[in-house]
Amino acid sequence: MPYILPADRAKLKAATDAMAAVIDETTTAGDLNFMISLMAKAYIDAKGLRYEHLNAVVGALDSCKAEFQRRVVAPYEDQKIGENGDVY
Repeated sequence: MPYILPADRAKLKAATDAMAAVIDETTTAGDLNFMISLMAKAYIDAKGLRYEHLNAVVGALDSCKAEFQRRVVAPYEDQKIGENGDVY
């Protein structure tokens, strides 16, 4: 996870806060995919269509997935194992 400087976080958080404001109980996985895809497209539009930038997007998506798995999904699964018992 990129632990970026607080000053850099502030400007980026405004964009994510705007996206979070539209998420409600009717928001679907497809909607989430759309929002992430638009962010990736905006990055490429701003940086230019080059392998380096495409690779940066793919790498960021992979790293984000891994960090989400480590920080959110794994603890949730551990909690559920504690509540319901392990399969193995």
